[in-house]
Amino acid sequence: MKISKNSVVTLKYKLTDAQGEFIEETDEPVEYLHGGYDGIFPRVEETLEGRETGYKTAMALEPQDAFGEYDADQVRVEQRSKFPEPIEVGMRFEGVPEDEEEDPEILTVTDLTEDTVVLDANHPLAGIALRISFEVLD
Repeated sequence: MKISKNSVVTLKYKLTDAQGEFIEETDEPVEYLHGGYDGIFPRVEETLEGRETGYKTAMALEPQDAFGEYDADQVRVEQRSKFPEPIEVGMRFEGVPEDEEEDPEILTVTDLTEDTVVLDANHPLAGIALRISFEVLD
């Protein structure tokens, strides 16, 4: 069976940065619904269109094809008194965007001072070129 719109695709993958540094790989196969439903990167989905079980490949993904460019406007500084203690770099919070019609955003604490907390709403891999290798299992 060839992969086409509304196919459930099962695959395994490995993700590294452009220098080959390991980011993640699947322990268990992952499934997504093929056909533009945002279940996987669009360039990967395009590559899989018409392929069959057993197909393997590796490809480069520029930031715009993966988690987007890094946007400095997504970094903000808040008063530390607004947060529970203890607070540490790396903690994540769900935040309400200024435009209430948008979905809540995930904010990562990237820096702390005695009085402030620096929060970043960018995806942790934003701005990074990636390499993905994958195999279609079903």
